[in-house]
Order: sequence, then C-alpha cells, then structure tokens
Amino acid sequence: MNLCTLKSIQILLFLLSYSSYASSSNINTFQDNFLQCLHKNIPSHALLPPSCYSPNNSSFSFILQSTALNLRYITPSVKKPALIVMPTDESHVQAAVICAKKLGAQLRVRSGGHDYEGLSYASEMDIPFVILDLGKLRMVSVSIEDNSAWVEAGATIGELYYRISVESKTHGFPAGLCTSLGIGGHITGGAYGPMMRKYGLGADNAIDVRMVDANGQVLDRNSMGEDVFWAIRGGGGGNFGVILAWKVRLVPVPEKVTVFTVVKTLEQNLTKVLYKWQQVAAKIDENLFIRVIMQPMKTQKGGKSVIGLFQALYLGQSTELLKITQRDFPELGLTKKDVSEVSWIESVLYIANNPTGTKPETLLEAKPAFINYFKAKSDFLTSPVPETGLEGLWQRFMEDDGSLMIWNPYGGMMSKIPESQIPFPHRNGVICMIQYVVSWQDGNTNEGKHMDWIRKVHNYMTQYVSSFPRQAYVNYRDLDLGMDKNGNTSFIQASVWGSMYFKDNFNRLVQVKTKVDPHNFFRHEQSIPPLPIMESGGNVDVYDEL
Repeated sequence: MNLCTLKSIQILLFLLSYSSYASSSNINTFQDNFLQCLHKNIPSHALLPPSCYSPNNSSFSFILQSTALNLRYITPSVKKPALIVMPTDESHVQAAVICAKKLGAQLRVRSGGHDYEGLSYASEMDIPFVILDLGKLRMVSVSIEDNSAWVEAGATIGELYYRISVESKTHGFPAGLCTSLGIGGHITGGAYGPMMRKYGLGADNAIDVRMVDANGQVLDRNSMGEDVFWAIRGGGGGNFGVILAWKVRLVPVPEKVTVFTVVKTLEQNLTKVLYKWQQVAAKIDENLFIRVIMQPMKTQKGGKSVIGLFQALYLGQSTELLKITQRDFPELGLTKKDVSEVSWIESVLYIANNPTGTKPETLLEAKPAFINYFKAKSDFLTSPVPETGLEGLWQRFMEDDGSLMIWNPYGGMMSKIPESQIPFPHRNGVICMIQYVVSWQDGNTNEGKHMDWIRKVHNYMTQYVSSFPRQAYVNYRDLDLGMDKNGNTSFIQASVWGSMYFKDNFNRLVQVKTKVDPHNFFRHEQSIPPLPIMESGGNVDVYDEL
C-alpha cells in the first residue's frame, strides 16, 4: 500500500470518528479548530485515528466518567472538557500537545483517573481544556532476561503485575496496592506499595521513559537528560510532559510469600497495639510490610468503636514470619492459623482486598475498587503518637461513619535511599504515612459536613506529625494546601504546597521546569511553576527567584 492510499484511508477514518458531532449546528469553534489541527498533525504512519468525543457526543459522559475515581468532580456544576481525545498512537499525543499549544488550550492528561482532586479530568481555570485520555495505550512487554518491562501509560499497575506473573513466578515490581492505578501517573508521584521497605518505590525502580515534551517531541532518558528524568520520577503528574511509557526494573520475589490480616478493636486493645506498631513497624525486618486500616464500627450494644486491620505481606515463609513477630511484635498476637502462604501475584490480589479465590486474570479488567464522593488528606509520622493522642483521635474519628485511615510503614530501603535521589523526599526518620479519607454517597447534600470533619481531624493531628514543613504525598493531592486558578502561579505561592510535597527538592523541580517548559504549557492548580522569563531580542532571560 502506497503512502497516498494509506493517507486517504487515515483521513476517512478520522472524519468518521467524529462525524456524529461534526455536522451539528451547535459545534463549538474551538472543537472544530482542534480537530482540524489534529488531523493536519497526525502523520501517515498512524494507521488508526484517535477517538474524539465532544459534549454533543452520546458517549461523552460515559467516557468522562469511566475512570473518574472521585465523583465530586463530575457533578453538573463542575466545568467539563471541550473534548476528550483518546490516542491509539504516540503521534496522536504529539499532535494533541501541538494543537493545544497552538490554540491556547489546557491539556489534562489522564492515565488511570486516580487523581484525588480530579485534576486529570477537571479544571478550575477559565480557558478551554482537553482531556488526553491514555486508556488505549496499555501495552506491556516483559523481558525476564534483563529483569525489566516496558509498560505504556494507560495500563494499570494490576495489568503490569499480571503480565510479570505470566512470565515468571519469581519476579515482581514494587508499586501500588490499588491495582487499578494507571501506571503513567502512578510513577510520576512516587508509587509506594507493600514491597517498598525491601526495594523502594516504583519511581526508584524506573530506568527509562518515553515522554512527549511541551514542543511535541518524543524524548527518552538519554535525549531528555538526567535532570528531567530525575524530575518526572516523583515530581508529580502534569508538570513536565505526557508520559507515554515507563521502562521499569523487575525485582526478585520468593515463589511463596506470606500474608495475614489480624483484627483489633478498641475493646481488644487496638490503642496499645497501634502504639507498639509505631515503635516497630519501620524497624522490623525489611521483608515485612504491615499496614493498618482503621474504620469506625458499631458495637453489638449500639455504641461506637474503631476496628483496625493489621494487614501484611512478608517476602518469605510463614515459619520465619512467626519468629519475627513473636520476637519483635508479640502484642499483635499473630498465630499460625492467621497466616497463609501464597504466590506473589496472589498476594497482590489479597492486599487489594479481593475475595479469596479471585483469579489473577481479574487484574486485566482494570476495575477500580473505589468510586465515590470523597475527600482525602495525608501526613507523615516521625515520632509515635502517644496513647492519649490516639484516644483523642478515636473520639474525632468516630464522628463520621464514612471515615477511613490507612497507616503505611516506612523504614527498610526507604530509609537507605537519599531524600534527593528523586523528588519524592519522605524518607529519613519517617515511621509511616497516614492517609485520611472520608467518603459519602449522597452527592453534594452533606458534603460540607464531611469536609469539615476531615479538616478537623487533620488539624487535630498537627501536634503529632511532621513539621517545618508538614509533609504531604503528592499522589494524594490536596487542594486545601493551596491552589492557583489563573495558571500564573509564582514561585512563592507554589512553594507553600511544593515544600510539603517535595521539601528541599522543590527548588530543583522549579529549575528543571524553567529549563524544559519556560512558558508553563503543562500546568494545573498545583503544578510546578517556571521562574519568570523576560524575552528581548530573541533571547530568554530567567529571573532568579531562588
């Protein structure tokens, strides 16, 4: 087939992909211009066109909501995108960047939809925005020979786990517990999980990348340079470019690992057990990860209590695990009947709270386990909360039935990696990360009450958690920490949330941003800003605000 014939077929397919709304008399000029620009900038080698949806298209709402984790950001009052573009080829991403830049539009990039504040599919800014949904770019290629895998940005972490397990029973990848996370955005924020105490973060184990920059160029690690490669592994999504694919390093896992869940309530000394957990969880054997999930519960007598689930993965056999816990954490009361030896991929399903007997193939469905109206916050604990502090927390915690806390232990490899190795800085001296969540199902009806509750709990914990700065996890985005709606965030303004997410690494992130995206094309309400520029005589001078 010659190029002319190929081009003609491509044009026909592209026109058909949006003909259902292109003929509408109400079509927006911006949409029309953007689609025409896309068509002009997609090269002949792209055999299939991207799928494009405007609000006039019958599938628009379904596509918008398909991976929108937080229902707060798809209510009728929230501003909707002018278009949703789903590329099937890298060149489509390049064209989308070029066209958004040319037309002065914003580009919101969605790989999995887990952005807690909806910044990958909603916008507070007063300019048109386009969602670039990478859900059709999800190829995974595993190479056991060199202990690596290439995974496209739209694939979920569960899909990557499954593909690794098909090739090997003794390889894994240290990333998230929630298997519906899109790999593209997951690694840009760090990517912690149950093997981080042994192997570090997913971002620590990313070894190459393909990314489209603000000029529409596809870059890899070599062509972007080490500064940019440093910045995108933990510097937060939506700041430096569109991730197309990651190359990740696989890690060894035993053929059989051990998992358990031990339940404690306040009546079963949860307070004392959690206090001891804080003292040992970050110091215990690095092969052992014990997280604590806490929720309010009703007692049989109609009162309220708190239930804590001590859920664990141990990279070894149960006999070894029991010796460790009996020696270092006897308060947990772990016994032989509590533990199960399973394959690593079965442990993935277990930690993700799938029912016993769930087949690994379920991971290919990429279904999110949690879609609701919710608000979340995060903290990092650097010294144990005393028992009196925990008792005060329980009083507040039981005030909202939709509340949830997850405490994830650090230590091990996390304490050995320097805080400046990648932008993710929460390493030395961290006992655990705390995630607070409140969820509800009645839309906007009682949203104010739930939001007040989580802010109250977060405020109460100020006295016990990290300070100067109070640290927060960028993948648990929290707009309460500050935000910008005009796209012209200053270094001083952004340093408020930037220092909490990145500590001293924020300054270097700003320098990288100024170098690779000086005109701030990639931006959102909490993005990394470039330093101001002054253009004169064809030269660009950067003012030094640092």
